Amino acid sequence: MSDHTASYEAFFALHHGLPRQGPGSDATTRHLLSCAGPLPSRPRALDLGCGPGRAALLLGAEAGAEVTAVDLHQPFLAELDAAAAARGLGASITTLAADMAELPFPDGSFDLVWAESSAYSIGFDTALEKWRRLLAPGGTLVLTECEWTTADPSPEARAFWDQHYALRTTEQNARAAAAAGYSVRALYPQPESDWDAYYGPLGERADAADPAEPGMDVALAATRAEIAMRREHGSEYGYTGYVLRPSDWRVRPEAAA
Repeated sequence: MSDHTASYEAFFALHHGLPRQGPGSDATTRHLLSCAGPLPSRPRALDLGCGPGRAALLLGAEAGAEVTAVDLHQPFLAELDAAAAARGLGASITTLAADMAELPFPDGSFDLVWAESSAYSIGFDTALEKWRRLLAPGGTLVLTECEWTTADPSPEARAFWDQHYALRTTEQNARAAAAAGYSVRALYPQPESDWDAYYGPLGERADAADPAEPGMDVALAATRAEIAMRREHGSEYGYTGYVLRPSDWRVRPEAAA
């Protein structure tokens, strides 16, 4: 096994079974859903980068959605399949291993496209471009994005993020959404408790991990550096929820009258 493969598998070993794979909460999911506006009685929803499916399960249970949940990591999809079956949602949630940037769905397939803590994997601008065609008339895109919350980030925070993902401000991302043909229906700065809900269980898992396992030393170092950055510089960046609708779609056809 190569060092890269070992560290990749160790990273996912740290994350399996955790309630979340990024900052978030059921309360945030519900709030963003409430901002999406009226939906059909059984909306077609696409959850991209679903991980073990916390949002997909909520959309299926509380919005009555038919959810297609997409992730590249098959073990996460297996976790979601098991959780959906246990909650009586097996008929409402379909899982698919696929690349978020190359999705096999026809144009206009979904009333709701959802991506919590996952758009970064292909980039905010690419996500806006690639996912717009998937929305049915009147459909809504909901995604969350990590952003600078200060106009002047510290050198330490900027150096950390520049090596992982180029952050922008909310103003810059809102302009990018408008340029991509969306109207911004709502913006929601996620609370610090959303980060605690992610890093608390992850930190406990890291403390219990065996650093002698192949690749685990690399995975633990990266995880602890990420948690320390949040602890020391968390006021400089945060996640924001975006509720977007293509700017040329004002109402659903059936509501036009």
